[in-house]
Amino acid sequence: MKKRMSLLLAIMLMAILVLAACGGGQTAEQPNQGDTQTEQTPPAEGEGKETEPPAEGQDESQGYFEAEDPSANPANALARKDTLIVGMTAPKGVFNPFYWQTAYDRYVVDAIFDSFFSLNGDGTYNNRLAESVEVSEDKLKYTFKLKQGVTYSNGEPVTVKDYAFAMKVLHDKSYDGQSDILSVNVKGGKEYYDGKTDEISGIKVIDDHTVEIEVTEANAMTKDNLGTVFFVPESYYGKDYKHGNLEYMKDLHSKPIGSGQYVLKSYSPGQEVVLEANPNYFLGAPKIKNVIYKTTTDETKLAMFQSGEIDMDMVSVSEDNVEAVKLMGFLDYNMFPYNGYGYVALNHKDPKFQDQKVRQALLYGLNRAEIVEIIYGPYANVINIPQSSESWAYTNEGIEPYEFDMEKAKQLLDEAGWVPGADGIREKDGKKFEIHFSATANNPVIDALIPIMTKNYQDLGIKLTAETLDFNAIMDKKDKGEFEMFFAAWGLTPDPDSTVYITDGQQNDLGYSNPEYDAAMKKGLNAFDLEERKAAYAEAYRILNQDVPDLPIYQRRDMWAINSRLKGIDITPYKNFAIDLYKAEIEQ
Repeated sequence: MKKRMSLLLAIMLMAILVLAACGGGQTAEQPNQGDTQTEQTPPAEGEGKETEPPAEGQDESQGYFEAEDPSANPANALARKDTLIVGMTAPKGVFNPFYWQTAYDRYVVDAIFDSFFSLNGDGTYNNRLAESVEVSEDKLKYTFKLKQGVTYSNGEPVTVKDYAFAMKVLHDKSYDGQSDILSVNVKGGKEYYDGKTDEISGIKVIDDHTVEIEVTEANAMTKDNLGTVFFVPESYYGKDYKHGNLEYMKDLHSKPIGSGQYVLKSYSPGQEVVLEANPNYFLGAPKIKNVIYKTTTDETKLAMFQSGEIDMDMVSVSEDNVEAVKLMGFLDYNMFPYNGYGYVALNHKDPKFQDQKVRQALLYGLNRAEIVEIIYGPYANVINIPQSSESWAYTNEGIEPYEFDMEKAKQLLDEAGWVPGADGIREKDGKKFEIHFSATANNPVIDALIPIMTKNYQDLGIKLTAETLDFNAIMDKKDKGEFEMFFAAWGLTPDPDSTVYITDGQQNDLGYSNPEYDAAMKKGLNAFDLEERKAAYAEAYRILNQDVPDLPIYQRRDMWAINSRLKGIDITPYKNFAIDLYKAEIEQ
C-alpha cells in the first residue's frame, strides 16, 4: 500500500524532494499510502555519522560529513535552547493521515500520528504501537496486540477500535485519498466498500488491545500494509462519520489529533507549522520541546542557515551548494542516493500522448544527460526505469538507455504520422504538435530543464509553451487532470509495489494503462520468494521502459544540511527525519 508519495513532495525539485498501493512502493512508510510526490522530491535521511573525513579515493558524493568548525555557529541558532527549526517547501495543510499527499504534509503526519509499525533506516519495519504480531501458518490471519497505556494528545486512551475505524474510512466508497486498501484483500472489505454491510467481517476486535484481521489472499506486503495504518481517535475523526460520506473529514485536515511525538500548535499557510512536544508520548517525551517547519526556497535557505534562521533543510545537491555548506563550517551534511526520481508527466487522456512512438520520440529527443549535468554535475544520474539504483528490485538488463538521438526521434514522429508543416511545426489530422508544460517556479531544475526542452523539441518540430506555478498549484492541476505535461518527482517506498502506473491505480494520475505491466506487477506482489519477485519486477520495468508512460529524467543525491548542535537526527534514503524525531536533541 505504498506508492510514490505524491508526497510531488516538495522541497522543490531542486531544492534540493501517499500513498496508494498497499505493497510498498514508494513512500517508504504507510502502506496505504505509497509513493510520494515532491517538487523536488524530499531527500531521504541519513544513517550514522562518519567521525573522520573520507579516506583518499573514497566516494565523497555520499555519506555523513561532520562540520569542520562548529564554533562558527551563528548567534541566532545558539540562542535557541529548546526549539528546532526545519526548513522545507510549504506544506499544503493536509495533516490528515488518510489524505496527505506531499512529503511536507507527511513530515507533519509522521510527527503527530503513530501506527502498529514504524520504519527503520534500511526500509524494514519494527513494532511501534504493536506489542506483538502473530501470523497464521497460511498467512491469512494477522493478530495485532496494542501496547498498554498509550493515549492520544487529548488524553483519550488508544484502543484497537480506533484502528478498526481507520480501516472503515479507507474502505469507504467515498474515500478519495491515495490509499488502495482494497488491494490488501481484507475479508469483507469489498462488501463494505459496495455498501452491502455496515461492518468489515474480516476485522474482529477481540478486546481494547487485540484485533484480528483476516484476508482472502495474502502477498509479500500484507503484514506491512496492515501494520502501517495510522491510529486516529474515532471519537474525533468518526464523530460525524456516516457510511458513504467522508466530506466532513476535510474540515479536520488542519486540526489533527494523534498519539504521536508532537502536537500541532499552529499553522500559517505558506509560512510555518509549529509543533510542541507531547509530554505523555508513550516512548518518552521528545527531548526538543518545540519544532517549527519554516517555509524556505532554494534561493533563501543558504542565507537562512548563515543567519541562524533555520537549523536543518534539504539543500539541492550541486558542486556550488556542497562547497557553500562546507564553507559555513558549522553544518554537518548527510548525502545519499535519493530513493526516488525526477520525471516529466504526460497526460495519457491527451490523444497526442497515446501513441507509444510519440512518447519514445519525446524521450529520444530530450538531452537528459545535458540537463542532469547542468543541474547536479556528478551528484545525479540519468535513469530509464522508475526505480532507485539502490533497490533490490533495480535492473538494467534489457533496458533501452534512450540516449539523445534527434534523428531517431524524428523518424519515430514521422512513423506516427506527425509531419513538419510549412512553419516547421509538425502536424497531424490538421492539428499542430504543441505541448503546454507546467513547472515549479524558482526551481533550479526547471531553470535548466525548460530551455533545453524548448530547444530540443523545437528542433524536433514541436512547440513547447511553459508556465511556472508554485508546487501546490501544479498538484491541484494534477488532481483535476488539467495538465498536458508537468515536472515533478516521486519519492519511493522501500518495496517496489506501486500503483503509479497500474491501470486505474490510486496514484495513477497519468491515465496510463498496460495490462502486461499490471500482470507483471501483480506477479511480483503475490510472490513470497525474493528471486521470483525480482524477476517479475524486472519484467515490469522492461515493459515500462519500452512503453514510456512518462519521461524519467534522473535519480539524484539528496543532501540534508544539519546544524552541528543537533544530535540524533535520523535520515536515510527510506526514512524521513520526523519518524524518530523524539530522539533528537540540541547540544547545549
